[in-house]
Amino acid sequence: MAFNGLLNSDFLKQSRLDDSVKESLIDFTSSDFLTFRSNLIKYIQAAYPLDYNYFIESDLGMVLIELVAAMGHVMSYKADFLANENYLATAQKRSSVKKLLDLIGVRMRGPSSAVANGKLTLESPRTSGTVSIPLESRAFTVTSPEDNSQLTYTLYKYNPNGFVELDNVNGDLQFPYTTAASAVIDSIVLLEGNLVQQTGVFTDTDAVKSITLNQSPIIEGSVQVQVISPITSVDGNYRQIDNIFFASGATDKVFQLVTDDSFAGTVIFGDNQQGIAPAAGDSFVVYYRIGGGTRGNIAKGVINAPVIYTLEGGATQQGIVENTSLGSGGVNAQTIENAKRYAPQYFRSQDRLVTLSDYKSFVNMFRSSYGSVGKATVVTRRAFSSANIIDLYILEKANDLQFKRATPQFKKQLLEAIEPKKMITDEVVVVDGLIRTIDPIITVKCDAKYKQREAEIKLKVRNKVIQYFNIDNAEFGKTFTSQDLNTKIFEISEVRYSTLDNLPSVINIQFNEVLQLNNLNILMVFE
Repeated sequence: MAFNGLLNSDFLKQSRLDDSVKESLIDFTSSDFLTFRSNLIKYIQAAYPLDYNYFIESDLGMVLIELVAAMGHVMSYKADFLANENYLATAQKRSSVKKLLDLIGVRMRGPSSAVANGKLTLESPRTSGTVSIPLESRAFTVTSPEDNSQLTYTLYKYNPNGFVELDNVNGDLQFPYTTAASAVIDSIVLLEGNLVQQTGVFTDTDAVKSITLNQSPIIEGSVQVQVISPITSVDGNYRQIDNIFFASGATDKVFQLVTDDSFAGTVIFGDNQQGIAPAAGDSFVVYYRIGGGTRGNIAKGVINAPVIYTLEGGATQQGIVENTSLGSGGVNAQTIENAKRYAPQYFRSQDRLVTLSDYKSFVNMFRSSYGSVGKATVVTRRAFSSANIIDLYILEKANDLQFKRATPQFKKQLLEAIEPKKMITDEVVVVDGLIRTIDPIITVKCDAKYKQREAEIKLKVRNKVIQYFNIDNAEFGKTFTSQDLNTKIFEISEVRYSTLDNLPSVINIQFNEVLQLNNLNILMVFE
């Protein structure tokens, strides 16, 4: 080979970068795929300028670079995600929020059941005696209007004061007759959920006794516990409290319900320091209902089912059970947003009600014995001698989009729960809140290319509006601004523009009012 007069040197290959220098070439701010990919290419160009410089998409080297960048992206995302899930303000997963609240003794609430008034039509009129409905005949199955799957309602009765009787020793219902002849019993109520009876005996010798409930999801407020013991101070019905450490002493007959992410539950008793502990050999009976949620809200007359009842003397007859009102109040499990909003305030109150904030957070976290929940605002009266009178303006949730006037039983149980926690000089008055409804007509404009997807886009808009008006996002006295709603709609990528055609840009409401969605009309325009 003839010499061409040029000398080629490979001095760069003979040189070697020190490891400390290589470390200085790393960009530690990389967090996404494109940044990782770009920084890896820059690193290779700086550290190995002659070994590899063929940065073409089809080259095997680029495949390896992009695989490393993809893995870096995944690891960065997971690191950020795990960091966020460790703080209540940034957590997104329900399980993370639940665990964080468990650390401070606050339990996220499970699903609530719908409730409906009902009547029992007997086979023949009665003037005296007793009509008895056994436990196995108290449940009725219908079809849910929400998902067309099976739905169970359980029969309960009102006591003479007009409140639902939930505590029951053997699960049977008895209706005594002492009036004129009648074939109708209207002192009944239907609660959504299948009634479960669980019995057993405490066998372990641990100081803290517990009962694992066999079925789920457990409806909020539906658990009743009875302990049968030869010791008088232990025997009897136990009441549920949020945290066993809230028990005031060793004589309290209380229990705590602990639930997991699927709303399966465990009943935990005291340790004879905070709450009574049943002894080994004592037996128990637990009643609870499973189900709950908005799927239980049904129309009037949906339940029309036969029921077998027993008369005095043992004769059996067949009657008809009907729901004479809407089934309402069924609410899904407490949302993450609601828990983040009220749980920290609830914790700060330390199981005592002193400030208006304490009252507000307590009422908004409160659930009745049949699982019903409410929304409230709290004010003091502006009079010189009335500063200690606290008005609770309250509404009960009918479903995820509608409120209703709070029932007498809900108000009674709320006041009973407040009484031992409030300042002794405070006087609490429960007042009905007001519902203000709106019927928005929304025009949504999209590009003509999306015309074939009209139904899909309209559904997205509807879901955004419903989410905006969800009762968990509602507040007493909260001003409505159309721009806030439009901002939510603009999150849909296909939407170019939207307007509220029949509402003012701002709706001011009173401190005791809540704004509620009534009818919704969405007009789609493609241009």
